[in-house]
Formats: sequence, C-alpha cells, structure tokens
Amino acid sequence: MIGALLDIFWIPIGGFLSFLIFISAINKSIGVRKAYVNLLLRIFEYGRVSIETASKENQHFSVHNPKTDDKQGVQLVDDADSKEGTNGATLITRDAVLLPQAQEPAPEKPVSSKKDEINFDFEKCLDYVKSGVEAIIEDDVTSRFEAEELKSWNMLTRTNRHYEFISWKITSIWVFGFFIRYVILMPLRVLVCFVGVVWLTVCTAAVGYLKDGPFKRDLVHKVLGMCFGVLSSAISAVITYHNEDNRPSSGICVANHTSPIDVLVLMCDSTYSLIGQRHGGFLGVLQRALARASPHIWFERGEAKDRHLVAERLKQHVSDPNNPPILIFPEGTCINNTSVMQFKKGSFEVGGVIYPVAIKYDPRFGDAFWNSAKYSMMQYLYMMMTSWAIVCDVWYLPPMYRQEGESAIDFANRVKSVIAKQGGLIDLVWDGQLKRMKPKKEWREIQQVEFANRLKSKLNQN
Repeated sequence: MIGALLDIFWIPIGGFLSFLIFISAINKSIGVRKAYVNLLLRIFEYGRVSIETASKENQHFSVHNPKTDDKQGVQLVDDADSKEGTNGATLITRDAVLLPQAQEPAPEKPVSSKKDEINFDFEKCLDYVKSGVEAIIEDDVTSRFEAEELKSWNMLTRTNRHYEFISWKITSIWVFGFFIRYVILMPLRVLVCFVGVVWLTVCTAAVGYLKDGPFKRDLVHKVLGMCFGVLSSAISAVITYHNEDNRPSSGICVANHTSPIDVLVLMCDSTYSLIGQRHGGFLGVLQRALARASPHIWFERGEAKDRHLVAERLKQHVSDPNNPPILIFPEGTCINNTSVMQFKKGSFEVGGVIYPVAIKYDPRFGDAFWNSAKYSMMQYLYMMMTSWAIVCDVWYLPPMYRQEGESAIDFANRVKSVIAKQGGLIDLVWDGQLKRMKPKKEWREIQQVEFANRLKSKLNQN
C-alpha cells in the first residue's frame, strides 16, 4: 500500500523533472514562467489599488477621529507631489526621519567698524549643516547595501510590513500567496535545485574526461546551458536578453554585480570562464564542478591579494583564442542593483577587447541583492526560493577598446558609465569596499579641503 502511494507521488515528480531537463537541453521555453509573471503583475496592481483605497479610508477616518493613531508603519504617498515608479505604482516611502527645520531669518547685525573683523552669521552655514545631517541619515554609499526601495507592495513581508492586514481582501490574497510560496513553490524549487546541482556535477565530470578540442568546447557549451537552465527553474527565473549580436565570444566580459545569481543569469545564454576566490560549501561544489569541464581561474585567499599573479593568469587566459570569454565583476562586491560603483582597474590593464554587460533585476517579484554581511549563502538561497520569481533584463553592449593615451582608470570609468546608462543605474565614484572598510584618509582630506574652500568663498562674499 505504501509502495503504491510512493509510486503515485514520484511518477509525476519524475516526469516533471525529466521534462524540465529536456526543455533545458533543447533551449526552449513553453511560456509558463512568463504567464506566471504576467498573472503576478495583475495581482500586484489589484493589491495596489486596494491598498490605496484602504489607506484613503483610514486617513478619512483619522481626520474625523483625531484620537486614533496611524499604526500602518509605512505610508502611501498619494498627493500631487508623489513620484510614480516605472511600473506606474505609487511609491512606498520609508518611515519619517528627522530633518532640519526651516530657520527664521535672523535680524541683520550692524557692520563692524573694524576692518580686520569678519562679519560671520551662523545662519549662513545652515545649508552645510543640512547637507551633513542628510549625509548621516542616508548617504550615497550605505544605502546601496540595503534592499532596493519598492515602488509597490509585492506581498513579501520582508520588504514592507503591515500591508497584509490593511483589508480583508489583501489579507486573503496574502495568505493564499504565502501558501503557494512556502507549501508548493519552495519544496519544488529545493528539489529542482538539488537535481540541478547533481546533474551539473555528473555532466561536467563526464565531459571532463574528453580530449580538449572543438568537439569538447561545443559539448561543454550545450551541457552548461542545459544545467544552468535547470538551475534557473529553481528560482523561476525569467530572463530577457537584448542585443544578442554583441554577445561575448572571447576576451573579457565585465558586468555590474548584484548577487551570485548574476553568473547563472549569464551562463544560461552563453559559456564563460570565471575568476575568483575559492569557496567552501555550496559555492565550492559548483566551482569544482565547473573546473572539470572548462578553464576557470580560482585563487586561494592569499593568492587573490597578489595583483601581479592575478593579472598574469588573466593575460594567459585571454591570450588563448580557444578559451571562452572570462566573466569579471569589477565592483568586487554586490550592490543592490540601483547603482554601479567604482570599477577596479585590474581587468582593464590586461589589454584587448572588453565586452560590457548590463544586468537589471525587477524587484517587484523578489530582491536578488545578496547582503553577504547580513545573510549566509544558505539564507540567501532560502530567500530566493521563497520569492515569487527572479525577473531581469540583460543587455549585451558593443565591445569597447582602450584608447590611445587613456589610463586604465579612465577606461574603467568609461565602461562603467555605459553600463550604468543602459541599465538605468546611478553612476557612483565610490568604492564598493566601503561596505567593509572605512574611507581612505585621502578621501576624507579631499572633502575637508572642498568644504574649507566653500566656507572661505562664503565668508569673502560677506
């Protein structure tokens, strides 16, 4: 009896996994994920309208009942000055923060008769004080290492709380969505991820025994595309590739960095060699599997700090035209997909062609950003598998070359600006490593000198 029940359970699961591998092998899509995403968009829109209606009713009730408190925690901006997101949804603002209040103009003081006395009014410095307070509350750097602000509620309580209880309709939708994500999608995604990792390990081990040559390279391309196609199903990835004529074929490919999923997103469409530090755990399993089938550059922790060694091995890889393009994330750390931060110059000193790639995730379905300081890899995978989906666009940009007389830093900045413009990201000059270290002394001195010059010019005007 128990055996019959197990057969009934495993037969459809086995059929589903076999079909999934077959679809990935022929690189085809039947459109189920896109239909699922379109359905989610309709639900989100209905939720947005319901939330706005309930919020206005609550505000109207609060006006007629001044003793009632607003316990929603966050507030919908629905006045004439509210900003609309790219999806047409109303922006959900952060909790109110203390900002400097407007100051009443101080009475004018009589001008001193002494020539050597400086007429200094404290209110002249209020704009500098205001800038300093704003920088402390939310600066351009630390806000890039937090979850991206949503334009609309997506029924994921880890991004915006309390809205699931704003009305009985929203509560019903949220409970149903919770059941779908945790009872149906998550177990199925965990199973698919496990099968995908095992399948990747077996396939790369088998291909690794083949002799190097054109046949092996073509087979590796097909095998990795199939394996990563299966793994993409574990997060319900919906990826749209643009300008595929510019897809890298050799040299160095650079892209903005949001999470380890960036590798999966790009490997679903093409084969890349990877460069980075050796890891243990789940990432280590994937690294060892990939190294069996294609050339990659993995460093120990101490070796990764040796810039000359890294540059030398990078040059050796690029000099061989049979090697696949090597994928590099010059930011060196994950950014929350709202901006592009400083590109390290190392990969731009090697020479040759650079293929820029811009990756932009849609945060409405799930936040792809990995905050490694807050979440472990397993926690991050758990968050991805309990999200609605991972939806993103990838733009292959025209190849770029270092111009005559152009420094590696200028070349890196030029490539970064192109990626930022295409992905609709903010181009920042700050080093992403500020997430882990204090600002350099010379950076602080530059800001101090600039502030002193502005203050002197203000005093001279008086």
